[in-house]
Amino acid sequence: MEKEEPLEEHIQHLAELPLLLLTGGVGYYAAELLWRGHSHWSMSVCGAVCFLFIYRLNQTYPHARLWLRALQSALFITAVELAAGCLLNRWLGLGIWDYSGLPCQFLGQICLPYSALWFAISIPLCWLCRLMRRRIFLEDD
Repeated sequence: MEKEEPLEEHIQHLAELPLLLLTGGVGYYAAELLWRGHSHWSMSVCGAVCFLFIYRLNQTYPHARLWLRALQSALFITAVELAAGCLLNRWLGLGIWDYSGLPCQFLGQICLPYSALWFAISIPLCWLCRLMRRRIFLEDD
């Protein structure tokens, strides 16, 4: 027979998803404003999805090597960027970004320099996820 989850834990789990999505969405949008001086609302959606992935990855494999979690995160972010770029920029013609002038690019939507940047950014994001799990969601590794 399964042990019933206490009400406190149930409420905590209900709050977890919106907080993670909000953190990722607002965080990415703010980072892009600082980096480029502008952004597009769709980048909040991409940031929310990517941060949720990074959080779940770090929750599932908390003891995996940091560089490996950062690499997996960077690959996921790059894949989301490619999918979003093909949809938003190429299919819908919104022209949100274009990496055509950068080295090692693909379809102008992803490039090696930004994938390396995603790797570097993923390291502190892994730490943030651990901090959130321990301090906000009161989980142990």
